[in-house]
Amino acid sequence: MATLGDPKKTIEILNKYHFVFQKKYGQNFLIDTHVLDKIMRAADITKDDLVLEIGPGIGTLTQYLCENAREVVAVEIDRMLIPILKDDTLAAYDNVEIVNEDILKYDIAALVRDRNGGKPIKVVANLPYYITTPIVMSLLERDLPIKSITVMVQKEVAERMQAGPGTKDYGALSLAVQYRADTYIAANVPPNCFMPRPQVGSCVIRLTKKAEPPVTVKSPELMFKLIRAAFNQRRKTLLNAIANFGELDFTKEEILNALQAAGIPENERGEKLGLNEFGRIADALERIFIS
Repeated sequence: MATLGDPKKTIEILNKYHFVFQKKYGQNFLIDTHVLDKIMRAADITKDDLVLEIGPGIGTLTQYLCENAREVVAVEIDRMLIPILKDDTLAAYDNVEIVNEDILKYDIAALVRDRNGGKPIKVVANLPYYITTPIVMSLLERDLPIKSITVMVQKEVAERMQAGPGTKDYGALSLAVQYRADTYIAANVPPNCFMPRPQVGSCVIRLTKKAEPPVTVKSPELMFKLIRAAFNQRRKTLLNAIANFGELDFTKEEILNALQAAGIPENERGEKLGLNEFGRIADALERIFIS
């Protein structure tokens, strides 16, 4: 395999197609075979797997995935990359489908149902940093049939995923990840492993879906709305943050009653609370809502 992990090969392809990096898509292509090997080991891809790759770029990681998986579906938003993938870098593989679409609009549930018999798939991605959090949150909050998500992310995003209450990195992403998945940092990746070089360090992190969430809550959807409310205005008390959040319609009195029922002080801020506390508040508000 003439790997694109070789910088010379990457430059050759980019020059051949007169490709111009799109700042709006946050494109940084991997040019280090050691990192590619680490991603593959972390993702644990086998010939039984259907893999969804988000943002294949010119196909650097996709080539490795095609060599190891039963089937790969690569979703790429930049239409300028589609001819490179279809006519050149992935032309030799018959087990890959290239889709020119926004992953946030792509029907992953239908892919799993139609192409994998409903069995969970594995997701692998070198994510653009500007949209990492929306993509990961979308994959996790919708509780899609996904076995694991192995992604290249900005180092500080990996730290946010693992952060605990009361720390500066703690937020809605931390709680979403910890509710749905176990995390494992597979590699730290310096800027010189990419073309063009990003300004920050990166991490390969694997999120393995939990069989059961760590807390039982009647409405996970309501709980995550409360979490978003808390961190949307993280310096406000939880009472005010929830009352001011447009996606929720509880009175201050109802919120105060729910906080009391959950054993949470009314002047507490959301950044101090863990999944258990948010779960108790959600259950208390659910009782108010249906009573």
